Amino acid sequence: MSDRPDPPDPIRLKEWEQRTEVPLFVAALIFLVGYAVRVLAPHDSEPWRDIALALVCATWLLFAVDYVVRLHLSGLGRRFVRTHWLDTVVLALPLLRPLRVVQIYTAVQKRRDRPRLSLYARVMAYAGLTTVLLGFSAALAVYHQERGAPGANIRTFGDAVWWACATLTTVGYGDAVPVTLGGRIVATGLMACGLALLGAVTGSFSSWLLQVFTREDEKRPPGSA
Repeated sequence: MSDRPDPPDPIRLKEWEQRTEVPLFVAALIFLVGYAVRVLAPHDSEPWRDIALALVCATWLLFAVDYVVRLHLSGLGRRFVRTHWLDTVVLALPLLRPLRVVQIYTAVQKRRDRPRLSLYARVMAYAGLTTVLLGFSAALAVYHQERGAPGANIRTFGDAVWWACATLTTVGYGDAVPVTLGGRIVATGLMACGLALLGAVTGSFSSWLLQVFTREDEKRPPGSA
C-alpha cells in the first residue's frame, strides 16, 4: 500500500467547513458551559458535575472528528498540522475556540449575497466577542489552576475575572498574579491575544476616523477654511 496522502477534495472540504462552523461554535459554547460547571460548581453538587464532564468529553469528541475529516479532505497529510496550526492548537486547547470567530462569521456570510456589517463594524464585533469569550475562558482556566495553590492570590472566580480584564487590556495592576506553571502559561497566551485584539481595534478605529475626516474634507467647497 502507498503511504502517499489522499488527493485533495477542495470542494467537499469547503462545503464541510461551511456546514459545520456554526454547529461547532454552538458545541464550543456547550463545552465552555460544561467546563465552567466543572470548575465553579461545588464538589458535592452531583449529578451536575458528571453531566458537565459528559458534555465536555462529547463536544471535544466532535472537535476531534471534525479535525480528522478536514485533514482527510485536505489531502495534505502531515502538512495539514503545519498549515492549519490554529486548528491544531484549538483541538488541544478547546478553550481557544473563540479565536475561530472569524471563520464562523465568514461561513455565515457566504450564505448571503453581501455582508450585513461594514469592514470596521466586523472587526469591532469580532474583537468584542472574542475578548468576552476569551477573557471568560482564561478566567476559568487560571482559577482552575490557582485555587488552592500555595501562595496564590487568585482565590475566587471574581479575582480571576479581575485578573483577566487587567491582562486583556494590558493594564496589569499586579495585584493578582498567577503563581502556578499552568496559570502562567494561560497568562502568557492571554497577554499575546490581548495585544493582538487591542491592536486590531485601535487600528480599525483609527482607519475609520481617517475615512470619516477624508469624506468631510471632500465635501467642503474648494478654498473653504
